Formats: sequence, structure tokens, C-alpha cells
Amino acid sequence: MNRSSSCIGIAIAAMLAIFLAAFAWIAFGPGPMDFAGGRTVALDTYTGPSPTGVPAGLAKSDIVARGEYLTRAADCEVCHTAKGGRPFAGGLAFNLPFGALYSPNITPDVETGIGAWSDADFLAAVHQGIARDGTRLYPAFPYAAYTYLTDVDALAIKAYLFSLAPVRYTPPANTLAFPFNQRWLMAIWSFLFNPDQRFQPHPDRSAQWNRGAYLAEALGHCGDCHTPRNLLQALDNREKFAGAVAAGWRAYNITSDRPTGIAAWSDSELADYLSAGHAPGHGTASGPMGEVVDFSLNHLTQDDVGAIVAYLRTVPPVSAPDLSAKLAGPAPSAPKQGVAAGFDPRGKMIFAGACASCHSWTGESALTPYATLTGARAVNDPSAINVAQIVLSGTRRRTPQGAVFMPAFGHAYSNVEIAAVANYVTARFGAQTSNVTPADVANLRRQTAE
Repeated sequence: MNRSSSCIGIAIAAMLAIFLAAFAWIAFGPGPMDFAGGRTVALDTYTGPSPTGVPAGLAKSDIVARGEYLTRAADCEVCHTAKGGRPFAGGLAFNLPFGALYSPNITPDVETGIGAWSDADFLAAVHQGIARDGTRLYPAFPYAAYTYLTDVDALAIKAYLFSLAPVRYTPPANTLAFPFNQRWLMAIWSFLFNPDQRFQPHPDRSAQWNRGAYLAEALGHCGDCHTPRNLLQALDNREKFAGAVAAGWRAYNITSDRPTGIAAWSDSELADYLSAGHAPGHGTASGPMGEVVDFSLNHLTQDDVGAIVAYLRTVPPVSAPDLSAKLAGPAPSAPKQGVAAGFDPRGKMIFAGACASCHSWTGESALTPYATLTGARAVNDPSAINVAQIVLSGTRRRTPQGAVFMPAFGHAYSNVEIAAVANYVTARFGAQTSNVTPADVANLRRQTAE
């Protein structure tokens, strides 16, 4: 072998080694609860109160009532209901860079839903991502989280779904491009990233912590929005809960990082945000998080919300370096230096005509605290993704204080105009200005289009 061939062989071997190392780094990362350390035990050998199931007040209820609570905790309705559609009948679009996925009908209709599914069929879908006909489900259905559900809890959810009125509806066909339309590839994905393992408590942690872990990881699947994904679209738990963009909205850092996470929030503020979707001085939940609050979290007991808070407190801090460590306070009645100059003047004009009457020029709403901009992470986010999205899509919230409504302006304003008002809002009310472009707004429209 000559020297040139030897060098080529060494180079190929080095590249292969790098590839294998990178693949191992991705494929064999930590699980969602590995940060806790210590040992885990099988649920049937755990001596503390069971962290699974329903709260004590519902423990003696029938299986349908228990299943309803667990279905709420698992947030099934939001993903399986199209805008304007029948609950649980499917058809919600998940717009991805390589096509669209549509959620299936999970009402008990025999022909178009899951009415013909056996208990074993349902468990295979929930735990392994395998449908009744043997096809592989895409991980938009968070079976890598639901795999931690006990059989008893999963079948209680099935019992509740089967108690609903069947809806005969076939959602649109997926439009995924090759090779993403090859479902068999999900078998490889599942082998790498779905542990197919039921929840195992940590005996060295409190009963409240274990309950919070079960709610946040198995049922609530918080990581599916709040944890960044790796190149193979699995959760990268090395940056657990550090924040990510999901469904065209930014899910913010919920680690114990003080500057950019939730360490500076009090327990009561966190509980208020989870159960009501609003915490004074921290902002209001909108978009997917608003739906999670309204359809899931505000149906949980105070003890269960407290358990989630206790669990979140222990997630190691991960910084989000693009976010400001300090949130801006109320804006002065006159624009801050530089807001008037250097910005598209249409931003101020639109804010004056469509926004100021509810949000006020100081950002402190006189109408409802839910409309207050002061302190909100979204207006202190230089990406301004959520600011642009709420202008595009509006919001309808079902809060304990009544309905909260902001109209959608996506049809009223162009991409240029929405970019202008988003940049004006962050400049006036935030600690950092944004530079949203019309192309950014067009991309957000595509991600949230029905």
C-alpha cells in the first residue's frame, strides 16, 4: 500500500470514528429523569404513596371519572381537536418543514376512530407507538413520554375515551415528503429513543417529587415543547427544559436558571401560572401553553400543581443566552430613546390603532391583568416569536376570571406590518429590541396554518 492510500484509509477511519462518536452522543443521551441521580425501583416495590393514578379524592371513583382526570392531565383534547372541529375527532395539522401531519380521530367510532381497539391495541399505541394495524406512529404523538404511564392509567384513559360519543370523521391524509413518509423508519427511532418502560419512582426523593415527575414527564410530557431536540428529532435531555420552538411558538426555559429560567419565580407564582395561565410580573400564557393551561393544567388539583412545581424546582439550571437576564419594567408614557427613530413607523401606528386601548402605552393594562405586557418574557425575547404569533393568531383563554379574548390580526395586516408592530412592542416594553423580518412572519404563518 502506498503512502497516499494509507493516508486515505486513515482519513476514512477517522471520519467513521467521528460519525460513530456523534451518533452515540445523540442516540445514548440521558433520559428525562436521569438528572435526579440515585436509584429507581419498580413501582410494585416502592413503599411510599403511589405517584401514579389520580388524587386521593378521586381514588374511589369509577374508571371513567378517573380516566377523565388522567386524560386532562395528558392534554389529549388539544392535539386531537381541529380548530372548529369536534373534540377528540382529530384533524389538527402539525406543519413541519417536510410536510404536514394530522392528528387521528380517537373517539370510539368503529370505522374512523378507535372503537374497534382492544386494551392491548391501546397499550401498544401509548407505550410503543404502534397502531392497531401495525403501522408506526410518528413521535408527534408523545409515546416516548406516555410509555411511562402505568397500564392501569392508560386503560382508564381508554375507558374515558370510549365513554364519549363516537364521531365519524376521517382526518386529512398526511402530506409528508420522502423519506419522512416511510413509517417503518419510526421503528428505528423508537428503538433508539423510546425506552418502553413504565414509571419507576426514586425512593430517595419525596412523595411529592415523584408525583410531580409522573405528572410532568409521563402525563404532561412537558419536555416535548420545552426541551430542545437533537438531529434525529428526539429530546436532548442534556439541555432539559432549556426552551425550544414548537408549533411556531417559543416554549421558554423552565429550568432552575435564575436569569432566564424560573428560579426567580415564587412557588405561588409558578402555581398561578400553571393553573390560571397568568402570574403578575411574569406574563400570560398564550398559544400552545395557553391551551395546555385551559384544557389540562387548570383541571388538576392544587396538590398536583404543587407537585409539578416541586419537581420543576429540581431540574438543573441551563442558561438561555439570547434572553435578557433582567426584564423591563413599565414603559414611560413617552417612547424610550430610539423607539421612534430607527424603526418602521408603521409599528407605532398599528400599536396606537389596535393595541394601546387594551395594553396601554405603559404596558400595564387597566382592563385585565392578562393583557399586561410588563414583565412578560415574550416582550423581553429578542426573537419576538411569541409577540408576532399572538398578533397573527390572537388568543381565546378560559380563565378563572372569565374569558380573555384578543382578536387575530393575521388577516388584517401584512407580514411587513406585523413585523413592524412586533419590533415596536419589544423595543418599547422589553429589555432587548427585536429584528423580526417579514420573511420571519411568513414562516410563522406557515407553521400555524390550518
